[in-house]
Amino acid sequence: MCASYGLDPRYNDEEYRAALEANMLEGLRAWSRENAGEVLLPTGKNRRNLNPIIRGSDRWELGWWGYLVNGAPAGFASINTRSERLASARGSLPERAIVPASYWREMQKPSRIWQHFALPGDEMLGLAAVTRPGRTADGLEVTCFSIVMEDARDRVREIHDRMPLLIPAGFAEEWLSSDAPAGELISAAAGASAGVASRIEVQPQRPQQQNHTLF
Repeated sequence: MCASYGLDPRYNDEEYRAALEANMLEGLRAWSRENAGEVLLPTGKNRRNLNPIIRGSDRWELGWWGYLVNGAPAGFASINTRSERLASARGSLPERAIVPASYWREMQKPSRIWQHFALPGDEMLGLAAVTRPGRTADGLEVTCFSIVMEDARDRVREIHDRMPLLIPAGFAEEWLSSDAPAGELISAAAGASAGVASRIEVQPQRPQQQNHTLF
């Protein structure tokens, strides 16, 4: 599962510049500067850290990581969703988003050491996500998101059996807007992500990246 990731303001967004509006990318970078060095964790009822999600080529917002049910965080695992479960659904997928990240983390067992997965040169990663509307007990309306996970590939498989479904810049528009059947879109996304996944490097934890929430 993916239970933490980060968006370092030094990320390289060159690949995404053709797919996303410049002012939107600058907004994401401004947010990441304000939160530099923070590890992004699932949102909780007490610490409402909201994380950026991309909703279109010119739109991003802060989303609640995990689902809300009856005003409270879901009692079931909701921060991640299996790609194969989504692929088996009838009709098209729910509304979708891309989670911008410069790395994600997994704990290697039995050593219990956090390992970071990133692209060389601090390239920006796009993590596939599905979304749904949510409301907190005190009436705050938010977009909830769940990161889509698939079987681990290449180097990641040595550390963990699952990894986020990675959305390359050239597939961003299709992921965000396609009304193709669920299985067809998941299959296309998996094919598009192969090139990115093959370039993922395992990196040691950086000293400033501690395990805490944003706010």
